[in-house]
Amino acid sequence: MLLLEVISGERLPKPERGKMRVHKINNVNKALDFIGNKGVKLVSIGAEEIVDGNVKMTLGMIWTIILRFAIQDISVEETSAKEGLLLWCQRKTAPYKNVNVQNFHISWKDGLAFNALIHRHRPELIDYDKLRKDDPVTNLNNAFEVAEKYLDIPKMLDAEDIVGTLRPDEKAIMTYVSCFYHAFSGAQKAETAANRICKVLAVNQENEHLMEDYEKLASDLLEWIRRTIPWLENRAPEKTMAEMQQKLEDFRDYRRVHKPPKVQEKCQLEINFNTLQTKLRLSNRPAFMPSEGRMVSDINGAWHKLEGAEKGYEEWLLNEIRRLERLDHLAEKFRQKAAIHESWTDGKEAMLTQKDYETASLSEVKALLRKHEAFESDLAAHQDRVEQIAAIAQELNELDYYDSPSVNARCQKICDQWDILGSLTQSRRESLERTEKQLESIDELYLEFAKRAAPFNNWMEGAMEDLQDMFIVHNIEEIQGLITAHEQFKSTLPEANKEREAIQAIQAEVQKIAQYNGIKLAGNNPYTSITPQSIDSKWEKVQKLVPQRDQALQEELTRQQSNDHLRRQFANQANIIGPWIQNKMEEIGRISIEMNGTLEDQLTHLRQYEQSIIEYKPNIEKLEGDHQLIQEALIFDNKYTPYTMEHLRVGWEQLLTTIARTINEIENQILTRDAKGISQEQLHEYRTSFNHFDKKRTGMMDTDDFRALLISTGNSLGDAEFTRIMGIVDPNNSGAVTFQAFIDFMSRETTDTDTADQVIASFKILAGDKNYITAEELRRELPPDQAEYCIARMAPYAGPDAIPGALDYMSFSTALYGESDL
Repeated sequence: MLLLEVISGERLPKPERGKMRVHKINNVNKALDFIGNKGVKLVSIGAEEIVDGNVKMTLGMIWTIILRFAIQDISVEETSAKEGLLLWCQRKTAPYKNVNVQNFHISWKDGLAFNALIHRHRPELIDYDKLRKDDPVTNLNNAFEVAEKYLDIPKMLDAEDIVGTLRPDEKAIMTYVSCFYHAFSGAQKAETAANRICKVLAVNQENEHLMEDYEKLASDLLEWIRRTIPWLENRAPEKTMAEMQQKLEDFRDYRRVHKPPKVQEKCQLEINFNTLQTKLRLSNRPAFMPSEGRMVSDINGAWHKLEGAEKGYEEWLLNEIRRLERLDHLAEKFRQKAAIHESWTDGKEAMLTQKDYETASLSEVKALLRKHEAFESDLAAHQDRVEQIAAIAQELNELDYYDSPSVNARCQKICDQWDILGSLTQSRRESLERTEKQLESIDELYLEFAKRAAPFNNWMEGAMEDLQDMFIVHNIEEIQGLITAHEQFKSTLPEANKEREAIQAIQAEVQKIAQYNGIKLAGNNPYTSITPQSIDSKWEKVQKLVPQRDQALQEELTRQQSNDHLRRQFANQANIIGPWIQNKMEEIGRISIEMNGTLEDQLTHLRQYEQSIIEYKPNIEKLEGDHQLIQEALIFDNKYTPYTMEHLRVGWEQLLTTIARTINEIENQILTRDAKGISQEQLHEYRTSFNHFDKKRTGMMDTDDFRALLISTGNSLGDAEFTRIMGIVDPNNSGAVTFQAFIDFMSRETTDTDTADQVIASFKILAGDKNYITAEELRRELPPDQAEYCIARMAPYAGPDAIPGALDYMSFSTALYGESDL
């Protein structure tokens, strides 16, 4: 009782002072009751044994007291008592070499563990590096003496006993080690507090790291958006189509290469933000508030602005490309018309400024005046071309053509020259009219030639320009439109030729009059620079260009007709094959449902049907060839048929699959009939019943229709029985029952089947009532192929009556029915 008061720090009931045995027993019981009240369960320890001096019982009770009051209260990381004390020792000695605490006996024999515990908490008391593992007695005595002198831990153990014992007493060492735990408990609390602080700081540091990562990632992403948006908002147009195409390619690289990683970064940023907020909430920390401008909403806003700029940039790029295409076309048209006009104006200014009329005769002056009038007519005829050139230049300016300065300069030059020509023309006319008063003779024929030749010459120039114009068509209608327009032009050629002949007749009349009157002509027609030779030359050129245009139009017509022929050729076949495949599919469906004749008749009919389908394959192959021709001709539409080659391929493959599957079903029905002994009448009855309840005529019944079919055949079905039957006919839980599954079920329910026992009995008869059979007996009784099949698969017989070459027909028979592991 005194020991318990000292070790527990509590007062026990007053002991009885008598010397009698009963007094001693009562005192010991008081001590045992105190121990029991502390939650300690005493097993086989009674007061009588203690009073009688039972050493084993007394030591057991003392160990129980030590375990309860010195060890049981030890707690380390949710472990207590022995496990907690062991974990504490392992943690404290982990950094020390040659120390590996795994238990409370042999792990302490070399004394290093005791010294490590002391050095861990009081390093100034022990020079651990001088200790040697091969000197355990010195190590143990050093630890015991230091513990007793400086830590007030009595020397409970003897070094020689520990070293000399194969397995030191576990309880004694545990008791002694617990004194170290209690002695260092204050340090333990400090360590626990430090661990808690470290844990809190670690959480805080991790959160701060996540915040820094978020801030950096947000800053980088916003900076990238900030740099990218100006690029996307840049609408500086390029001068050429190639440069704009490069911009479009750069934009596609941005979409394919540069943007996807940023999309991932944005997603990761939102994930990191949500993870950080969750960790802060779970660790009871205030929510994270990013710095100004770096909120998720800010990033989403910037991203939205980026995508808006991206969309606008893409639309601008496409519009710019279309604009440049239009500009290239207009620029080429401008250059062509300007070149024609410049060619016409070449030398006109010099012609208008010459003073030839000053020394000319009256007739020559009159001729000069008529020539000038013809020129004015020609000048007026060219007014439309000048206006067209100016209009094209104006449109190029409005569309912001990159070479507008050059175009404007050339247009301005043409317009300035045109104004000069107008001014010079007016000036020359005034001069000629002043001179005309003195001149009377005028050559009307020259004048008439000039007036008629000028528009005719312009007409020929326009005709040559039109005949050389390029064209692009996509179908017969478009090329036929061009051919019609060309035919209309050709219809005007006879009238034009009459005009040419009339013009040439004027020149002939001039020659005739000159010869008749002996007039010496001064050279070319004074009223025009157009000569009969130039008219004939241009007319010949027109005549040559007409058949060339005819040939080009006819070649294009031939190509379009060829394309149309390919379309019709494919369509004619496709419009036959498509319905044919559909009809065959429907016929196969009807054949699979109807029962006409025996199964063998049906199988023969289906195989003949299959052969007829296979014989149709050349039509498919021919259609494939037609389709290849269409592809090679780059034809992508066909208004003559709704069928495509891909659609027909799928239909053909489905047709072959369906007929093969239907034949397989009939073959399986024959196997079932032969194996189960089902008559043709029964099979017909099964098919009739199945077809009656197969309301959709698909060859498969749903669960409700199948249940109705079973009830109609006289089956009384409960839910459990129906579930069992469905497990047989629909093992995959597809919700549908095929006719084959229905036949298998009905044959299983209505016919007898062979069993392993029946086969064993049959083999026993062949073996002459022996428990084994020989290869010679099998070859004698069975067909050769079946005998060899059995010999190859039968295991050697291992019974007590076995002979060389004996075969085990019993295990073979059971294996046939899946009743063994053979």
